[in-house]
Amino acid sequence: MESRQWLEQKLEQIRKWEKDQGKIRIWDRIGRIPFALLDKVTPDFIRDKVGKALDELGKFVQTGGGYLSSEKAVANYFNNEQVRTLTDARRMPVSAMDEAADRVAGTRTNIATVQGASTGFGGIFTLSLDIPVLLGLQLKTLQDIAMCYGFDPADPKERLFIVKVMQFVTSDSHGKDAILKQMDYLDGGNEEARREIVSELKGWREVVMSFRDRWGMKKMFQLIPVAGLVFGAITNRNTISELAEAGAILYRKRRIRERLASLEPDVQTAGQ
Repeated sequence: MESRQWLEQKLEQIRKWEKDQGKIRIWDRIGRIPFALLDKVTPDFIRDKVGKALDELGKFVQTGGGYLSSEKAVANYFNNEQVRTLTDARRMPVSAMDEAADRVAGTRTNIATVQGASTGFGGIFTLSLDIPVLLGLQLKTLQDIAMCYGFDPADPKERLFIVKVMQFVTSDSHGKDAILKQMDYLDGGNEEARREIVSELKGWREVVMSFRDRWGMKKMFQLIPVAGLVFGAITNRNTISELAEAGAILYRKRRIRERLASLEPDVQTAGQ
């Protein structure tokens, strides 16, 4: 479908992108400050509501819960009437997969913009509600991008991979390197790595809280009522855009490596 040279060039571009992700940003370190204030002044009933929403997200890791996307959604993102299932999507050229993933990103960033504006309008109180809603949007975005590359989020391994993408985006440079290695082990079918990741994520609530802390700097201006409308729209849009970019690149990497591996027998045969 694609030449070996083209696939290897694309894979090298992805490796360069991964290296660039290792840069440390001081804003990530400062980002937890606003939430120290948020925890002190947020009313208990809002904290309880957020807590329940976060607990609900934990079901995604095990069963997908209410956030599991339908395979039917894949047809919406390809400009090809013949693509109706994941099997169809899996046969498409990587360039067509990229275009479909771009459509997912465009749709979801627009939704995030509207959602961020609506929750940002109320300042600190609606900010608390924004966190679980944005998490849900992240999960949906990554699932749809996964399907664009022919991966099935109904597979427990894929849901683990989705969580690792979310962690990758919010991690520091050292964390990103470790997560990339975990992803490679997981994609290679390493059962020990899978059990390690599941064990790591069994405290799902703590994982979600780490996402919340990392959003601190991006959300700081949402603490200001009305003005938070603008900042909420911008930060939510950027959050989903950044996540969609990482998801598309990491899923593209998996599909390219798979196709390169599928070419190996042909090379060996040709050399005999």
